Order: sequence, then C-alpha cells, then structure tokens
Amino acid sequence: MKNNQTDQIMTLEELANYLKISKSTVYKLAQEGRIPGQKLGKQWRFGKQAIDDWLSHQARTEGRD
Repeated sequence: MKNNQTDQIMTLEELANYLKISKSTVYKLAQEGRIPGQKLGKQWRFGKQAIDDWLSHQARTEGRD
C-alpha cells in the first residue's frame, strides 16, 4: 500500500508543530474530544486527513457562533 498524505499519522508533538500551538493545548483539545484523535495506550495519534477536515469545518463554522 502506498503511503500518501491521507495515510499520515501524527504524534501529539507533530500535530502541535503542524498547528503551531503548544503541546499542552493539543493534549487538552484531545482529552476534551474537541479534536479528532485516538489514544493508544498512553500516546495520542492523529490522522492528518482527519485534522485537515476538522480545520476546514472549524473555519466554516467559526462565524456562526
């Protein structure tokens, strides 16, 4: 199977760098279920495509609150 952009999995630290926010903010969002991710044991993992979709949704709904 070819590894492409939709197959990328990021760690909490990689996601923090990708979003340009702190690791503690990513952790808090993940713990609260406000960002798509999976906890595997003690580690969080995030699918890049799911994060990109989440960001698009956030941008579309930001002005509606």
